[in-house]
Order: sequence, then C-alpha cells, then structure tokens
Amino acid sequence: MPAEHVSEHVRIHQVETLSDDWYVLRKTTFDYRRRDGRWQTLSRETYDRGHGATILLYNLARRSVILIRQFRFPCYGAQHDGFLIETPAGLLDQASAEQRIQAEVEEETGYRVGEVRKVFEAFMSPGSVTERLHFFVAEYDPAARVGTGGGIAEEGEDIEVLELPIERAMAMLASGEIADGKTIILLQYAERALFAAKAAPAARAGAVAGQERGLMPPAGK
Repeated sequence: MPAEHVSEHVRIHQVETLSDDWYVLRKTTFDYRRRDGRWQTLSRETYDRGHGATILLYNLARRSVILIRQFRFPCYGAQHDGFLIETPAGLLDQASAEQRIQAEVEEETGYRVGEVRKVFEAFMSPGSVTERLHFFVAEYDPAARVGTGGGIAEEGEDIEVLELPIERAMAMLASGEIADGKTIILLQYAERALFAAKAAPAARAGAVAGQERGLMPPAGK
C-alpha cells in the first residue's frame, strides 16, 4: 500500500514493515476522518497472512460432522492446553478458495469431496489481522475417505480426525470444549440450516404416525 494513499476517509502517510518472517507485520500511520468531519492521526499494526478457507463436512443420514483436533501454540499457556477442535482450514496460497479447501480437507481428514458450497465470508480478527475467511460446507460419504489425513508432518501438522454426532458437537460448543471461532460459526449454521431442515420432515412424519396409532392428538386439538 503506497504512502500518501488518499481516500474519502483515510489518508495513509507511512507504512513500516516490522517483521517479515513467517508472515508480514506492518505498522501504518494514517489520518482518519471521523463522522463529525475532523481528521485524526492514528497508528495501527496489521498482520498480513493472506486469505483463507474453512469447511464443515457433514452427513445428514448419520447426523454427524467431521472435525479435527490439533495443537495451536498461540493458545498454549493462556489457561488452555493449546489443543483446539476445529473445522479443517488453510490459506489460499494463490489458489481459488474452492480449490484450496478441497485439497486442504483431504490433507487434513483423508476425505475427498467433490462439490463444496460456499455459505459466507468473514473477517475473523479485524482489529489486527487482514485475513478474510471463506466458509464452506460439503456432505461427506464415509466411503470416500481415501487416506488417514493428519496433515503434512514437514509443516508441523499433527492432526487427529474426529467424527461426531451433531448433538455431541453442539454440547461441546456449549461446554467450551469447542472454542474455535470459525468452528462455532459453522456448527451453528449446520444445526440451524442443514440438520434442522432434515429433522423437520422426519418429525412431521413421526407425528402423523403417532396420530394414526392414536398416540398423539391431531394438530390444533
């Protein structure tokens, strides 16, 4: 981003690179025009690691989801053991979000998926991180597991694959056992938009069967 870049609300004066090791940490000094029209000089640090994608694999017939457990050093020591239960995810690395997440999910879980469906995008830590995350869902077939997953050992990945009933996953969310933001978002989406839609016809069919057997009163009675 060039110095002296000017827009309606922001005038950038200086960009300093503080670190360029794993990813890039920059310090930017800029003027921001407040809502009352006054300009205010501010300084912010931003961490640029590129954009990423994540996916929740689900199976409606089994009422199950695929998650992973792995060690995350930034979480270690902050009253946490560092092991997070997550949805598979990865950085785009110049690929499309769809291509990247299909490759990533196979590397991490061993499941090969064809069609993936994008449900939304979100900035996960907009106060300091530039990353925009693409959220996907895909239905998995247990027979389509072509490997054991586990990630790439040379990159430090040591991933455990979990297949959980959606009810169990939601209970782990409520208890705090699942504490990863992207995973919480996708599980809540799945419970309301995927599994609830599947359960509703079954519940209606059960109610009709109960009425026919005289076990339940007809609706409205």
